[in-house]
Amino acid sequence: MRKHIVVNGLAVDAVLSPVVVEDRLLPLLGSMSPHPGAARSFAFLAGPPGCGKSTLAELLRHAAAFRGLDLAVVGIDGFHHMNDYLARHTAHVNGKDVRLVDVKGAPESFDLDRLRTCITRSATEDVAWPGYDRRLHEPVDDRTAVTAGRVLVEGNWLLLEEPGWRDLRALASLTIFIDAGPPLLRERLIARKQAGGISLHDAETFYEASDLPNIIRYLDHSARNVDVTLTLRPDGHLEEVTS
Repeated sequence: MRKHIVVNGLAVDAVLSPVVVEDRLLPLLGSMSPHPGAARSFAFLAGPPGCGKSTLAELLRHAAAFRGLDLAVVGIDGFHHMNDYLARHTAHVNGKDVRLVDVKGAPESFDLDRLRTCITRSATEDVAWPGYDRRLHEPVDDRTAVTAGRVLVEGNWLLLEEPGWRDLRALASLTIFIDAGPPLLRERLIARKQAGGISLHDAETFYEASDLPNIIRYLDHSARNVDVTLTLRPDGHLEEVTS
């Protein structure tokens, strides 16, 4: 399956196995049921930075629309704090006190309370979700109106087994984990930063300071007992890991 799509403001030539999208994930998304008392159901798609989870989510949105499946796709990057906030605040991350702007993308750089409230409200009412513009490098309010009966939420930390984040999982009816090694992700992340207008030097510096620690934290501290595990191959395809 090859499609030319726009993901987070950037054009992407996406390639993915139709087995993963058409035969595995779409039927699972279509069979989700809301939790008791809720009007809509949620699937969580988690993956490390640069693994292609936003692209997969966008492909699923296209495929679902083609099948007539009522599915909204949203990401958690819109729940980043604004850059001005990140520049003025610090947090204890990976054993040291750092400015949040220097670890943007880490769990501490997100407004977790706002994310939890948005998911909880969306279970019973229509809510406009924020998005993230990779050209502005800022979250943008009211980007996506969530009115569909099924919602696919994608993000790095949705399955994180750390205080606060681990509580989100109870809100999901379906969980999907993407596995990928740091060497494979480095080239993809630096290329993405350059496509957004950042120099090679700055992209490499950001990778070492922020992306790499986030990748390691994701791989070491995310839940693995999920409904579906996918792995990123060197050719960029995602395939399911079966036991």
